[in-house]
Amino acid sequence: MSDILFHPFRLNAQLELNNRILMAPLTRCMADDDLVPTADMAAYYARRADAGLIISEATIIRPDGQGYPNTPGLYSAAQIEGWKQVTGAVHRAGGKIFAQLWHTGRVAHPHFFGGGDVLAPSAEKVEGTVPRRRDLTYVTPKPASVEEIHQLVEDYTQAAANAIEAGFDGVEIHGANGYLIDQFLHYDSNKRTDEYGGTPENMSRFALEVTDAIAARIGWEKTALRISPGAYFNMQGDARDRQVFDYLLSELQNRALAYLHIGIFDDSMEFDYLDGRASAYVRQRYNKTLVGVGGFSAQGAAQAIADDKFDLIAIGRPFIANPDYVAKVRKQEDLVEYRDDMLATLV
Repeated sequence: MSDILFHPFRLNAQLELNNRILMAPLTRCMADDDLVPTADMAAYYARRADAGLIISEATIIRPDGQGYPNTPGLYSAAQIEGWKQVTGAVHRAGGKIFAQLWHTGRVAHPHFFGGGDVLAPSAEKVEGTVPRRRDLTYVTPKPASVEEIHQLVEDYTQAAANAIEAGFDGVEIHGANGYLIDQFLHYDSNKRTDEYGGTPENMSRFALEVTDAIAARIGWEKTALRISPGAYFNMQGDARDRQVFDYLLSELQNRALAYLHIGIFDDSMEFDYLDGRASAYVRQRYNKTLVGVGGFSAQGAAQAIADDKFDLIAIGRPFIANPDYVAKVRKQEDLVEYRDDMLATLV
């Protein structure tokens, strides 16, 4: 059954993946103090180049998008040069890599960018403290003005162009997991009454504007999107969210994304207002290239693809513990179990 994982997959006219196993985006907080990727990061990604496609760790589009320490950026010349070392190493090892573009929205913290406003759809604060910096408490964000939203669209687009300059094969827009784009898509975080809130069409507007602008700049074949229809991380669910995602998915179905990625940490999670798993809900509404993720074993991933639940599977923590994950699965060798202390080093 696992043989299906090793079938090549034509992602677009220019890009064929060697297998159907993607390396999921994994936040490692290992950039330098200027948020420039390091030589250790280049080696880390190159060791995992056997994946059909690597999705980079989430990479911020501008300084005020930072919500965690030492997360890399894609907005300065030095960062572009740093990423060139990463993409070059991956390509020399025979791999392919997309950049995941990120703005954390209300999960950002002014400590990281020298003070100023934290932007979000509405003045809805996240409770608690910042992971890896528990001395920092979240602040109440400033609702982004329409002009600031338009600037954000431009900054996402420029970051996508920077990614292509840095040698990435494409970009995945991070529209999931309670970060900025996802915040516009859920009633818990979006209380707006203007053209960016209040109705499914308005709440989907920012996500679609970012997606369309990036695709116009770098091409649809290089543009992917990650979404979380079920709210579960830094977000409370609301039954009305389903109407937003019904509309968003109907719009995405009419676009030519490289792929759509379901951003759920555990695919077994069920949501009452989605009538079950988020992945099943999305597949019923989106029949183009779909990436699943969320705790799959190799056998489970192969079965899900065989059952047409997904076309591709993203694997996360096992890739941290096993740089040679693809080779081990192919040879049916035992995997090293992931441990939390592995996050402290790049191996």
